[in-house]
Amino acid sequence: MDREVELREFVSARGPALSRAAYLLTGDHQAAEDLVQDTYVVLVRRWQKFGTVDPEAYVRRILYSRFVDGWRRRRLLELPWATPPDSAGPDETRTASDRLTLADALGRLTPRQRAVLVLRFYEDLTVSEAAATLGVSPNTIKSQSRVALQRLRALVPDALAPFEGVEP
Repeated sequence: MDREVELREFVSARGPALSRAAYLLTGDHQAAEDLVQDTYVVLVRRWQKFGTVDPEAYVRRILYSRFVDGWRRRRLLELPWATPPDSAGPDETRTASDRLTLADALGRLTPRQRAVLVLRFYEDLTVSEAAATLGVSPNTIKSQSRVALQRLRALVPDALAPFEGVEP
């Protein structure tokens, strides 16, 4: 099969999952789209060199590395929303409020802490897999998870009640 066709099929199949992960990392749709596009630029440049390398692990590593490295270089200012988020109605007020509070708390974590939490709890990777994705030791993943969860517990005590006893 032609490598260009393989690339298109891979992007088509994995694009939505990459976009969701990027949104969880950035907390902003436009920033997530930029992160995914930046990831694709690197992926396209290196696709021909892949050979037998697993593209899934490679593209995930690009995404998370770009996120952590990109946020180190620049700071984004928090701006108020132009329009408030859509709400499903009065019955959803508590859920929406909880979601916004948790999103705000996640935004207060460092980029690496957010990346670790997304890898471990959203992408459901093992400590070793998350460490390989970020290019750090498993102990770093464990300590970053512990510190991030402690920070979230301090910022939003009720939001993490379902995760009590979960091992980082």
